[in-house]
Amino acid sequence: MATDPYAAPRARVADVPSAAPDGNFIPDGQAVAAGNGWQWLLDAWELFKRQPGMWIALAVVFIVVVTLINLVPLVGSLAAALLGPVFAGGIMAGCQAVRGDGALEIGHLFAGFKANTGKLALIGVFNLLAWIVIFLVIMVIVGAGAFALMMGGGNPSAATAVGSAMSLMLGILLALALSVPVYMALWFAPALVMLNDFEPIPALKTSFGACLKNIVPFLLYGVILFAAAIVASIPFALGWLVLGPVLAISVYTGYRDIFYAG
Repeated sequence: MATDPYAAPRARVADVPSAAPDGNFIPDGQAVAAGNGWQWLLDAWELFKRQPGMWIALAVVFIVVVTLINLVPLVGSLAAALLGPVFAGGIMAGCQAVRGDGALEIGHLFAGFKANTGKLALIGVFNLLAWIVIFLVIMVIVGAGAFALMMGGGNPSAATAVGSAMSLMLGILLALALSVPVYMALWFAPALVMLNDFEPIPALKTSFGACLKNIVPFLLYGVILFAAAIVASIPFALGWLVLGPVLAISVYTGYRDIFYAG
């Protein structure tokens, strides 16, 4: 009988593990084969299939909660950025429970508010500040283009129009470039905090380093996800009820692959 690579002790919301239950932990992460980027999604699909109804229900609850948070005037979007890693930590605990052949519960989404909350919130602070900085950089660049247009008397001549368009494109490209290292630092940080009790700054550094070691697998992973996102968006975006959970679980399966041997 074939052994299930995801067999492990059971885990419950009330008993969130402080460390992954089996395998040899690699503190700095390891470089894995390029094809593993595809394997993370395959493994995530296998975990999703164990309890698809609950995964979809959890995704719906998450969407509703985040939507309600964003509706709060002025501070809603800031709170969403701040609490994102806290929710992510709970989802990682849910992935661990399913991997351990346990039951996924809606409560897993809020497990980050019960364990390591302060550390996860500090990662949220980094997330919030990083996006504020990126936003300000874009505003400065786009604002410079608008100022140049205004100095031209508000008359959109060919030169000023091209200059404004170029400044806007430069701002977008720079935002994309700056967002990559932010995502790298954030990608595995909630899992490292929630499941391995890392401190926030070491978790961010370790996540960044692990992603840097695995640029090629992540490129393959990204290309596949891009194609899947197009397909998921076609039928009124209903496919995201499946792709969303699979994407979240793939963060966990990637974490297991990179940070555990055996």
